[in-house]
Amino acid sequence: MSALRPFRLLSPRLVYVSRRTYASRTAIKIPAVAPSIPVIDHCPSPTCQCRPMPPDLDIDREKDLNGSMPNYAEQLVICSGKSDWQSRIEDEEGADGELVRSVKGLMGQGGKLSDPYHNVMITNSSFPPTSSSTQESATSAYLLPSFTYIPALPTAPTSVEAFLKAFALPSGLHQAHKILPIEQQNTLKRQPELQRSFVDARKVNEILILICGHGGRDSRCGVLGPLLRDEFEEKLQRQGVALLHDALLAPDTSDARTSVPAARVGLISHIGGHRWAGNVIIYIPPSFSSNILAGKGIWYGRVGPQHVEGIVAETVVKGQVIKELFRGAIGQGGETVRL
Repeated sequence: MSALRPFRLLSPRLVYVSRRTYASRTAIKIPAVAPSIPVIDHCPSPTCQCRPMPPDLDIDREKDLNGSMPNYAEQLVICSGKSDWQSRIEDEEGADGELVRSVKGLMGQGGKLSDPYHNVMITNSSFPPTSSSTQESATSAYLLPSFTYIPALPTAPTSVEAFLKAFALPSGLHQAHKILPIEQQNTLKRQPELQRSFVDARKVNEILILICGHGGRDSRCGVLGPLLRDEFEEKLQRQGVALLHDALLAPDTSDARTSVPAARVGLISHIGGHRWAGNVIIYIPPSFSSNILAGKGIWYGRVGPQHVEGIVAETVVKGQVIKELFRGAIGQGGETVRL
Protein backbone atom coordinates (compact mmCIF):
# COMPACT_ATOMS: atom_id res chain seq x y z
CA MET A 1 0.00 0.00 0.00
CA SER A 2 1.51 3.33 -1.03
CA ALA A 3 1.39 6.44 1.10
CA LEU A 4 1.96 10.08 0.31
CA ARG A 5 5.01 11.31 2.14
CA PRO A 6 6.63 14.71 1.75
CA PHE A 7 10.17 14.94 0.51
CA ARG A 8 12.57 17.19 2.39
CA LEU A 9 14.62 19.43 0.12
CA LEU A 10 18.14 20.10 1.31
CA SER A 11 20.32 22.95 0.12
CA PRO A 12 23.84 21.54 0.51
CA ARG A 13 26.85 23.68 1.23
CA LEU A 14 29.70 22.14 -0.71
CA VAL A 15 33.43 22.38 -0.29
CA TYR A 16 35.87 21.26 -2.96
CA VAL A 17 38.33 18.74 -1.52
CA SER A 18 40.30 17.47 -4.51
CA ARG A 19 40.35 17.48 -8.30
CA ARG A 20 38.21 14.35 -8.27
CA THR A 21 35.42 14.93 -5.81
CA TYR A 22 33.31 17.38 -3.87
CA ALA A 23 32.12 16.68 -0.32
CA SER A 24 29.16 17.96 1.65
CA ARG A 25 30.17 19.94 4.72
CA THR A 26 26.80 21.02 6.03
CA ALA A 27 23.18 20.65 4.99
CA ILE A 28 20.78 23.53 5.54
CA LYS A 29 17.15 22.49 5.76
CA ILE A 30 14.68 24.64 3.84
CA PRO A 31 10.90 24.33 3.62
CA ALA A 32 9.66 21.69 1.20
CA VAL A 33 8.42 23.20 -2.04
CA ALA A 34 7.72 19.97 -3.92
CA PRO A 35 4.35 18.22 -3.75
CA SER A 36 4.00 15.04 -1.70
CA ILE A 37 5.25 12.05 -3.66
CA PRO A 38 4.08 8.43 -3.33
CA VAL A 39 6.50 6.25 -1.39
CA ILE A 40 6.30 2.53 -0.68
CA ASP A 41 8.37 0.95 2.07
CA HIS A 42 9.50 -2.20 0.31
CA CYS A 43 10.07 -3.39 -3.23
CA PRO A 44 7.40 -5.89 -4.31
CA SER A 45 8.53 -9.48 -4.70
CA PRO A 46 9.03 -10.57 -8.32
CA THR A 47 6.11 -12.27 -10.02
CA CYS A 48 8.25 -13.92 -12.68
CA GLN A 49 11.66 -15.50 -12.92
CA CYS A 50 14.65 -13.23 -12.50
CA ARG A 51 18.38 -13.78 -12.75
CA PRO A 52 20.01 -15.20 -9.61
CA MET A 53 21.87 -12.86 -7.28
CA PRO A 54 25.61 -13.62 -7.34
CA PRO A 55 26.83 -14.91 -3.97
CA ASP A 56 29.56 -13.52 -1.71
CA LEU A 57 29.59 -9.93 -2.96
CA ASP A 58 30.15 -8.44 0.53
CA ILE A 59 27.39 -5.82 0.29
CA ASP A 60 26.64 -3.57 3.28
CA ARG A 61 23.00 -4.22 4.13
CA GLU A 62 22.92 -2.37 7.46
CA LYS A 63 23.29 1.34 6.71
CA ASP A 64 20.21 3.45 6.05
CA LEU A 65 20.65 4.48 2.41
CA ASN A 66 18.50 7.63 2.62
CA GLY A 67 20.78 10.63 2.12
CA SER A 68 23.77 8.63 0.85
CA MET A 69 23.56 10.13 -2.63
CA PRO A 70 26.42 12.57 -3.37
CA ASN A 71 25.58 16.22 -3.85
CA TYR A 72 25.79 17.44 -7.44
CA ALA A 73 24.14 19.96 -9.72
CA GLU A 74 24.59 18.17 -13.05
CA GLN A 75 25.78 14.77 -14.19
CA LEU A 76 27.79 14.70 -17.39
CA VAL A 77 27.31 11.24 -18.93
CA ILE A 78 29.87 10.67 -21.66
CA CYS A 79 29.02 8.19 -24.42
CA SER A 80 32.19 6.10 -24.50
CA GLY A 81 30.67 2.98 -26.06
CA LYS A 82 32.66 0.87 -23.56
CA SER A 83 31.29 -1.32 -20.78
CA ASP A 84 34.23 -0.87 -18.38
CA TRP A 85 37.00 1.65 -17.78
CA GLN A 86 40.25 2.22 -15.98
CA SER A 87 39.94 2.99 -12.27
CA ARG A 88 40.31 6.71 -13.03
CA ILE A 89 38.30 7.57 -16.12
CA GLU A 90 40.62 10.49 -16.89
CA ASP A 91 43.26 7.85 -17.68
CA GLU A 92 41.18 6.47 -20.56
CA GLU A 93 42.51 6.86 -24.08
CA GLY A 94 40.42 8.36 -26.86
CA ALA A 95 37.82 11.10 -26.99
CA ASP A 96 36.11 10.19 -23.72
CA GLY A 97 39.36 10.43 -21.76
CA GLU A 98 40.19 13.74 -23.44
CA LEU A 99 36.80 15.14 -22.50
CA VAL A 100 37.12 14.07 -18.85
CA ARG A 101 40.57 15.65 -18.58
CA SER A 102 39.41 18.89 -20.16
CA VAL A 103 36.33 19.21 -17.94
CA LYS A 104 38.31 18.48 -14.79
CA GLY A 105 41.00 20.93 -15.83
CA LEU A 106 38.42 23.69 -16.23
CA MET A 107 36.08 22.87 -13.33
CA GLY A 108 38.48 21.18 -10.89
CA GLN A 109 40.31 22.94 -8.09
CA GLY A 110 42.10 25.98 -9.45
CA GLY A 111 40.37 25.70 -12.82
CA LYS A 112 39.03 28.70 -14.67
CA LEU A 113 35.41 27.59 -14.10
CA SER A 114 35.86 26.05 -10.65
CA ASP A 115 32.85 26.60 -8.38
CA PRO A 116 32.62 24.66 -5.07
CA TYR A 117 28.87 25.35 -4.96
CA HIS A 118 28.16 23.81 -8.35
CA ASN A 119 29.45 20.27 -8.69
CA VAL A 120 29.34 18.62 -12.12
CA MET A 121 29.70 14.87 -11.68
CA ILE A 122 31.50 13.23 -14.60
CA THR A 123 30.80 9.63 -15.61
CA ASN A 124 31.53 7.49 -18.62
CA SER A 125 28.76 5.31 -20.01
CA SER A 126 28.36 2.32 -22.28
CA PHE A 127 26.03 4.30 -24.57
CA PRO A 128 27.52 4.57 -28.06
CA PRO A 129 28.24 8.04 -29.39
CA THR A 130 26.22 9.28 -32.31
CA SER A 131 27.74 7.74 -35.42
CA SER A 132 28.72 11.09 -36.91
CA SER A 133 30.79 11.76 -33.77
CA THR A 134 32.92 8.63 -33.72
CA GLN A 135 35.92 10.53 -35.05
CA GLU A 136 38.76 10.77 -32.56
CA SER A 137 38.25 14.47 -31.83
CA ALA A 138 34.59 14.35 -30.77
CA THR A 139 32.14 12.34 -28.71
CA SER A 140 28.53 12.54 -27.46
CA ALA A 141 27.21 13.26 -23.98
CA TYR A 142 24.10 13.65 -21.83
CA LEU A 143 23.70 16.39 -19.25
CA LEU A 144 21.31 15.46 -16.44
CA PRO A 145 18.97 16.51 -14.87
CA SER A 146 19.00 19.18 -17.58
CA PHE A 147 17.89 16.34 -19.88
CA THR A 148 20.04 17.56 -22.74
CA TYR A 149 21.89 15.42 -25.29
CA ILE A 150 24.87 16.75 -27.25
CA PRO A 151 25.49 14.37 -30.19
CA ALA A 152 28.65 16.06 -31.46
CA LEU A 153 30.85 17.40 -28.67
CA PRO A 154 34.39 18.28 -29.79
CA THR A 155 37.03 17.51 -27.17
CA ALA A 156 39.36 20.41 -28.00
CA PRO A 157 39.79 22.57 -24.85
CA THR A 158 38.18 25.66 -26.40
CA SER A 159 35.13 23.65 -27.50
CA VAL A 160 34.78 21.99 -24.09
CA GLU A 161 34.91 25.39 -22.40
CA ALA A 162 32.20 26.69 -24.74
CA PHE A 163 30.06 23.63 -23.97
CA LEU A 164 30.39 24.10 -20.21
CA LYS A 165 29.55 27.79 -20.45
CA ALA A 166 26.59 27.06 -22.69
CA PHE A 167 25.00 24.19 -20.76
CA ALA A 168 26.73 23.17 -17.52
CA LEU A 169 27.47 26.31 -15.51
CA PRO A 170 24.79 27.64 -13.12
CA SER A 171 22.31 30.25 -14.31
CA GLY A 172 22.65 32.00 -10.97
CA LEU A 173 25.55 31.98 -8.53
CA HIS A 174 25.59 31.11 -4.85
CA GLN A 175 25.36 34.17 -2.62
CA ALA A 176 28.91 33.52 -1.38
CA HIS A 177 30.16 34.63 -4.81
CA LYS A 178 28.90 38.18 -4.29
CA ILE A 179 32.32 39.13 -2.94
CA LEU A 180 33.91 38.31 -6.31
CA PRO A 181 34.51 40.98 -8.98
CA ILE A 182 31.65 41.21 -11.48
CA GLU A 183 33.88 40.00 -14.30
CA GLN A 184 34.73 36.84 -12.39
CA GLN A 185 31.07 36.31 -11.45
CA ASN A 186 30.14 36.53 -15.13
CA THR A 187 32.83 33.96 -15.97
CA LEU A 188 31.19 31.45 -13.61
CA LYS A 189 27.65 31.97 -14.94
CA ARG A 190 25.98 30.15 -17.80
CA GLN A 191 25.97 31.88 -21.20
CA PRO A 192 22.95 30.33 -22.96
CA GLU A 193 23.61 32.27 -26.16
CA LEU A 194 26.54 29.88 -26.75
CA GLN A 195 24.07 27.01 -27.16
CA ARG A 196 23.52 28.16 -30.75
CA SER A 197 26.96 26.74 -31.55
CA PHE A 198 25.69 23.23 -30.76
CA VAL A 199 23.03 23.01 -33.43
CA ASP A 200 22.29 19.30 -32.96
CA ALA A 201 21.69 19.48 -29.21
CA ARG A 202 18.28 18.07 -28.22
CA LYS A 203 16.11 17.54 -25.20
CA VAL A 204 16.05 14.01 -23.80
CA ASN A 205 12.59 12.46 -24.08
CA GLU A 206 13.47 8.90 -23.14
CA ILE A 207 13.89 7.34 -19.70
CA LEU A 208 17.55 6.78 -18.85
CA ILE A 209 18.52 3.96 -16.49
CA LEU A 210 22.17 4.19 -15.48
CA ILE A 211 23.79 1.28 -13.62
CA CYS A 212 27.24 1.39 -12.07
CA GLY A 213 29.23 -1.34 -13.80
CA HIS A 214 32.72 -0.05 -13.14
CA GLY A 215 34.57 -3.33 -12.67
CA GLY A 216 37.88 -1.54 -13.13
CA ARG A 217 37.10 0.28 -9.87
CA ASP A 218 35.26 -2.37 -7.82
CA SER A 219 34.45 -6.00 -8.59
CA ARG A 220 30.98 -5.84 -6.98
CA CYS A 221 29.76 -3.34 -9.56
CA GLY A 222 31.66 -5.17 -12.27
CA VAL A 223 29.70 -8.34 -11.50
CA LEU A 224 26.28 -6.82 -10.82
CA GLY A 225 26.24 -4.09 -13.47
CA PRO A 226 25.91 -6.23 -16.63
CA LEU A 227 23.50 -8.59 -14.88
CA LEU A 228 21.21 -5.73 -13.83
CA ARG A 229 21.40 -4.16 -17.28
CA ASP A 230 20.07 -7.35 -18.86
CA GLU A 231 17.40 -7.68 -16.17
CA PHE A 232 16.19 -4.10 -16.64
CA GLU A 233 16.01 -4.49 -20.41
CA GLU A 234 13.93 -7.64 -20.06
CA LYS A 235 11.55 -6.24 -17.45
CA LEU A 236 11.09 -2.91 -19.26
CA GLN A 237 9.97 -4.75 -22.39
CA ARG A 238 7.55 -6.84 -20.31
CA GLN A 239 5.98 -3.55 -19.18
CA GLY A 240 5.66 -2.33 -22.78
CA VAL A 241 8.57 0.09 -22.65
CA ALA A 242 10.51 0.26 -25.91
CA LEU A 243 14.29 -0.11 -25.69
CA LEU A 244 16.56 2.27 -27.57
CA HIS A 245 20.08 1.25 -28.56
CA ASP A 246 20.87 3.38 -31.61
CA ALA A 247 22.09 6.79 -30.48
CA LEU A 248 20.28 8.41 -33.42
CA LEU A 249 16.84 7.25 -32.29
CA ALA A 250 15.22 9.95 -30.18
CA PRO A 251 11.43 9.67 -30.07
CA ASP A 252 9.38 12.73 -29.26
CA THR A 253 7.36 11.84 -26.17
CA SER A 254 6.17 15.36 -25.45
CA ASP A 255 2.70 13.88 -25.08
CA ALA A 256 3.69 10.82 -23.05
CA ARG A 257 0.07 9.98 -22.33
CA THR A 258 -0.44 8.92 -25.91
CA SER A 259 3.10 7.82 -26.79
CA VAL A 260 4.78 4.50 -26.18
CA PRO A 261 7.43 5.18 -23.50
CA ALA A 262 11.02 4.47 -24.47
CA ALA A 263 14.13 3.89 -22.38
CA ARG A 264 17.86 3.44 -22.64
CA VAL A 265 19.72 1.22 -20.18
CA GLY A 266 23.46 1.67 -19.82
CA LEU A 267 26.43 0.98 -17.58
CA ILE A 268 28.27 3.92 -16.05
CA SER A 269 31.50 4.50 -14.20
CA HIS A 270 31.98 5.11 -10.48
CA ILE A 271 29.32 7.18 -8.69
CA GLY A 272 30.20 6.30 -5.10
CA GLY A 273 28.86 3.67 -2.73
CA HIS A 274 30.31 0.45 -4.15
CA ARG A 275 29.52 -1.26 -0.85
CA TRP A 276 25.83 -0.74 -1.69
CA ALA A 277 25.97 -2.36 -5.14
CA GLY A 278 24.03 -2.44 -7.33
CA ASN A 279 23.72 1.30 -7.70
CA VAL A 280 21.12 2.58 -10.16
CA ILE A 281 20.04 6.07 -11.25
CA ILE A 282 16.71 6.46 -13.04
CA TYR A 283 16.18 9.75 -14.89
CA ILE A 284 12.57 10.32 -15.92
CA PRO A 285 12.26 13.15 -18.47
CA PRO A 286 9.98 16.14 -17.89
CA SER A 287 7.94 15.14 -20.95
CA PHE A 288 6.51 12.19 -18.99
CA SER A 289 4.03 14.50 -17.30
CA SER A 290 1.83 11.61 -16.16
CA ASN A 291 4.65 10.42 -13.87
CA ILE A 292 4.98 12.52 -10.71
CA LEU A 293 8.73 11.85 -10.76
CA ALA A 294 9.12 13.50 -14.18
CA GLY A 295 12.17 15.75 -14.31
CA LYS A 296 13.95 13.93 -11.49
CA GLY A 297 16.79 11.49 -11.10
CA ILE A 298 16.11 8.74 -8.55
CA TRP A 299 19.09 7.02 -6.91
CA TYR A 300 18.75 3.44 -5.65
CA GLY A 301 21.29 1.23 -3.87
CA ARG A 302 21.51 -2.44 -2.94
CA VAL A 303 19.55 -3.28 -6.10
CA GLY A 304 19.53 -6.96 -6.96
CA PRO A 305 17.87 -8.78 -9.87
CA GLN A 306 14.91 -9.55 -7.58
CA HIS A 307 14.18 -5.81 -7.29
CA VAL A 308 14.17 -4.91 -10.98
CA GLU A 309 10.61 -5.91 -11.83
CA GLY A 310 9.34 -3.92 -8.83
CA ILE A 311 11.43 -0.85 -9.70
CA VAL A 312 10.13 -0.85 -13.27
CA ALA A 313 6.52 -1.29 -12.17
CA GLU A 314 6.53 1.07 -9.20
CA THR A 315 9.03 3.82 -10.10
CA VAL A 316 9.23 3.88 -13.90
CA VAL A 317 5.56 3.19 -14.56
CA LYS A 318 3.71 4.41 -11.45
CA GLY A 319 6.05 7.11 -10.18
CA GLN A 320 6.52 5.70 -6.67
CA VAL A 321 9.77 5.76 -4.71
CA ILE A 322 10.87 2.57 -2.93
CA LYS A 323 12.08 3.57 0.53
CA GLU A 324 14.29 0.57 1.35
CA LEU A 325 16.44 1.17 -1.77
CA PHE A 326 16.32 4.98 -1.89
CA ARG A 327 19.65 6.86 -1.72
CA GLY A 328 18.25 10.25 -2.73
CA ALA A 329 17.04 12.17 -5.75
CA ILE A 330 17.79 15.31 -7.71
CA GLY A 331 15.43 17.74 -9.39
CA GLN A 332 15.91 19.89 -12.46
CA GLY A 333 16.96 22.87 -10.36
CA GLY A 334 19.74 20.81 -8.79
CA GLU A 335 17.82 20.49 -5.52
CA THR A 336 18.65 17.39 -3.51
CA VAL A 337 15.70 15.31 -2.34
CA ARG A 338 15.58 13.22 0.82
CA LEU A 339 12.77 11.26 2.40
